Order: sequence, then structure tokens, then C-alpha cells
Amino acid sequence: MAVYEQKPALEAPSNTRGIIHWLKDNLFSTASNSALTLLGLAFLFMIIPPFVKWAYIDANFAGTTQEQCTDGGACWVFIKMKMDMFMYGFYPQAELWRLKSVLVLFLVVLGIFKLVKTNIIKFIVISLYFIIALLLVNGGVFGLEVVPTTKWGGLMLTLVVATVGILFAFPIGIIVAFGRQSNLPIIRSICVTYVELIRGVPLITILFMSSIILPLFFPEGVTFNKLLRALIGITLFQAAYVAENIRGGLQSISKGQYEAADAVGLSYWQKMFLVILPQALKVAIPNLVGAFIALFQDTTLVLIIGLFDLLAMVRIASADSHWMGMETEGYVFVTVIFWAFCYGMSRFANRLEKQFNTNLK
Repeated sequence: MAVYEQKPALEAPSNTRGIIHWLKDNLFSTASNSALTLLGLAFLFMIIPPFVKWAYIDANFAGTTQEQCTDGGACWVFIKMKMDMFMYGFYPQAELWRLKSVLVLFLVVLGIFKLVKTNIIKFIVISLYFIIALLLVNGGVFGLEVVPTTKWGGLMLTLVVATVGILFAFPIGIIVAFGRQSNLPIIRSICVTYVELIRGVPLITILFMSSIILPLFFPEGVTFNKLLRALIGITLFQAAYVAENIRGGLQSISKGQYEAADAVGLSYWQKMFLVILPQALKVAIPNLVGAFIALFQDTTLVLIIGLFDLLAMVRIASADSHWMGMETEGYVFVTVIFWAFCYGMSRFANRLEKQFNTNLK
């Protein structure tokens, strides 16, 4: 007579067990987890209802002056009346159509990217976009009035500084990362010195040096735009961190990948750009995005050299005698804007990770 051993019942997948099981497994699995969960809920209960009451229930949305904010909540009228200042700084009102055209063109470029799959065409399109955007924003061609960078400000300036810093720091960082792994002692020493020197000082110091000390090395009569000097300093600063992130990705590549590329007869640069670098970048995506998010947040430091980004424009607007005491609304607005951009960058990074994920499941 055969005896069959009864196998233990398999546990149902976590995604089919319902909300009660999820709460038990993730929030109330142990006594300490339960205590922390209850403490967190109590903290949220203390914070969220008063904020909702201040920001929405008692908030003031209609009107044109501070005197019309009488409900005791947030005065979002301040944000509405100063929106152009927050977005564009001191850019002339009559020329704002140029900035809005740049935004429309950006949306068109996104649509083209959805339809076109060829990388070369994408590169040409994005290059043309940046050239056209620069000509529109700065002016001086096709009868457009030149708008000096001293009038640039607000979110526009924040995006310009962050975008230029990211775009130019990335290729420089790749070159420096390759240099740190070079077999040539001079090149390796220069790259190591550059990275360690930059990482040893804060960004605020780099900005001061680029704005005050860098002009001292120019020939007499040669001047550089203040914004351009800041962009150079931020790019060089960010490139050092990008280089370290990429170097970490390069070190994660096994020796067999190098040997396989050599075995098929690839040159050094073909091996690095076709085999090694794509794998290293895939590994380095989380760290690179973290560095770019940090750069986006650090753009607020340009205030110290006389450039007025979004945060600086909020400070200036709240110092207006007609809008005294509106700092809180301004800072909440800045927080939401920065969170939206940083969260968008994070989600884009997650999408890239899934797109380039080649691990077998």
C-alpha cells in the first residue's frame, strides 16, 4: 500500500492576498513595526489636516492685492500676481512670447521623439532645438531685441543652469573617468588631481572663484558674462562627480567583457564606446540621476554671485512692500516646483533602468 507524503500548502502570492495581509506584513509585522507605524500615523495626523486647512480650505485664490486675503489661510493671490516674475525673472514683458515659443518647441520635440526611433535624427533635432532656443532667448538675430542675462531669472534661469550643467558635465565626466583608468601616468594623474581637487571644495567656493577670481586670468579688456562664468564653474564641478559615478560603473564590468572585445578585434575606443561604456552607464544610472538631482537643487546657490533663480525671485517678491509676509506661500510654491522636477527625473531614471535591464528573470 503506497503512502503519499502530504506537501505543505503553498502561500498565496502577496499581490492576491488583499489589503489586510499587506498591512500585516509591511506595517504591523512586529511590535516595533506596529509602534513605528502608529507613531508615523500620529505625526501625519498632526501635520496634514492643519496644512490642508491652511493651503486649501481657508486659502485665498481670488483677488489682486494682499488686502483681499482675509480668510486666514494661504494667500495664493501672491503667487498668481507674481507668476511671471517667478517664471521669467526680469525678462521684458513684451518679449515673453519668445520664452513661451521655446516651451512650445520643446513639446514639439517630445512629440518627435515619440515618433522617431533613429538616434541620429533625435540628436539632430535636439541640437537644432537648443540652437533655436538660445537664439530666441538671447536675441540679437532676425530683428530680435537682445535681452542681457542680467534680466534672466526665475524658473527659466534655474532650468538653463541645470540643463547646461548636466549636458556639458556628462561628456566631460566620461572623458575624466576614462582618464582615471588610463595606463598613461600623466593623464591619470591630471584626472585624479582634478577630481580630488573639485570634490574637496563646496560648490559655493567654485562659484565665487568662477565669478571673482577667474576674470583675473583674462587679458585686459576681455570680460566674460557672469552667467557664463557660473555655468563654467557648475559644469566643471558637476563633471567631477559624474566622472566618479561612471568610474564606479566601469569598475563593475568584468574582465571578460574587455577580453571578448579584444578577441573580436575592436580598437580601444570601439571597445570602450560600444561594449564597456553602455554597460557601465546602465549600472551608474541611479548614481548619475542622484548627482543631477543634487545639481538641480544646488542651482539656488547662484544667488550669491548676483543671479536670481526661482528661489531668489521668491525672496525678492516677498520683500515687496505690497506683499510683506508672503514668504511662506512663496517657499511652498518653490518646494512644489522643485519636487515636481526632481520626482520627474527620478521616474525617468526608473524608466531607463527598466528599458536597459538585460538581466534574465
